Amino acid sequence: MSAPVNSVSSTKTSDTHPTGGRSVSSAVQGRSTAYPSSHIHASGHALPHDREHRILESNNLFHSWSNSPIPKIRQRAAFTKQYAHCPHPSHQATRTAINPDDPELRKPKTGGQAPAHVKYECPDCGIPVYCCEEHYMDDYEAHLEICDTLREINEDDHDLSSGRFFPEFTYPPRNMEEQLVNFTNWDTLLYSREFAAINQERSLRQATRLLTYPLTIGSVLHELSPYNIRRGGRLTVEGLKSLSALRYTVHPPRTGAGKDIKGLRMNPPPVRIFILGARAESSLPRDVWVQLTHLFHRVQFHLIFIGPESMMNRDAEFPLPERTPLNPFGAVVEDRIDPQLKISTFVEYYHTLHKANLFYPYDPYFDCFVLFHPGLGHPASSHEWEETLPLLLETKVPIIATGYTEWDMHRDLNWVKEKVGGEVDLLLEPGENIFRSLRWDLNDLDPQDISCGNWGLWAFRGKRYEATQKESEQ
Repeated sequence: MSAPVNSVSSTKTSDTHPTGGRSVSSAVQGRSTAYPSSHIHASGHALPHDREHRILESNNLFHSWSNSPIPKIRQRAAFTKQYAHCPHPSHQATRTAINPDDPELRKPKTGGQAPAHVKYECPDCGIPVYCCEEHYMDDYEAHLEICDTLREINEDDHDLSSGRFFPEFTYPPRNMEEQLVNFTNWDTLLYSREFAAINQERSLRQATRLLTYPLTIGSVLHELSPYNIRRGGRLTVEGLKSLSALRYTVHPPRTGAGKDIKGLRMNPPPVRIFILGARAESSLPRDVWVQLTHLFHRVQFHLIFIGPESMMNRDAEFPLPERTPLNPFGAVVEDRIDPQLKISTFVEYYHTLHKANLFYPYDPYFDCFVLFHPGLGHPASSHEWEETLPLLLETKVPIIATGYTEWDMHRDLNWVKEKVGGEVDLLLEPGENIFRSLRWDLNDLDPQDISCGNWGLWAFRGKRYEATQKESEQ
């Protein structure tokens, strides 16, 4: 059983920094630390003197950001007040609207009041949302649409820094192979995987914020996947062809292998999952990624994180190795995490590695690409994918992608169709991810921008052209 987690911090920032660069924190950024074993009862619950380490009690989690007892949250308040603009329609627009629900659409492009930064904190959600109380009261009905969600985000952030014991971050070991996993929803999955009961909605939100990454992948690849070709299953005919190949590999037949000399058998190569544009998901606690291997038996996985930000803020943990002839791209390899799991990280763009034939050849039975919130169609990051996309389609292996919101997901899909046209086969129709994060996240650069990790899920592949034989003339 994995070590419990004492504290995990989570922050979502914008897709772009004020300078225009891509954001690092699309996922959990914090590092987990083991909770002292002396504070844990044999049942897995914290002992009474755990309260000595608590900063906030469960009934005292609501605080305005500026007056928060947590220094990191006060810093976020200062950051938001420095960069976020008031959404009141009397101000001039400061940027181009990115979706139909963007408050910037209400602002005039010329005329009106000068843009102003947010200063006034809503007394109900505790987050700075308007420049003054007058604008807050005047636009109160619009704010009510997100006020409850903002308060939930506020309390969840304080909960993560409260110092309490987190039993929801204690993960179960591998199930028996004969024990099936139910992928209907989060409740059935956690129950069939024998997770400790999570009785609080807040605890469930915190747990799914981490588990959404491995279980989103597992829910697509597993033979009991909720995505199928039945009505409403969203899987296309081409998707059935591609995923059937992968599912055959991740559920191999029994070969009579054993631990003694008579049980020696040839093992197939590991299933390679390339996670491109990796950001903070590459720094998730490794026990979280091990949960992916617990869904599959007798198969090994090799997770390959690729992206210029894949090792951001991890220099103290893993200093980047020098690039040598034996390691030309400075890969960081973790091969003793679990007997079924190996992780490699490349701080490089994928198209550079592809052109160097580093991972060639690609096999649709053993390879899969995953793009977590890639921002394919986002104006600030789409140029980074223009060279990569044709190379991905060239491999003819499945590409699984997620999005922060429905709009974000469809924007990426439309961008792919615009760039490559008919050279794409849709494998999984876009829609809500059954195993999305149940916790909402806030964009510190724009408190009106609310989303959740892996909300949308879709998949595609480079178009295949089947060979046909011309009938001979009689």
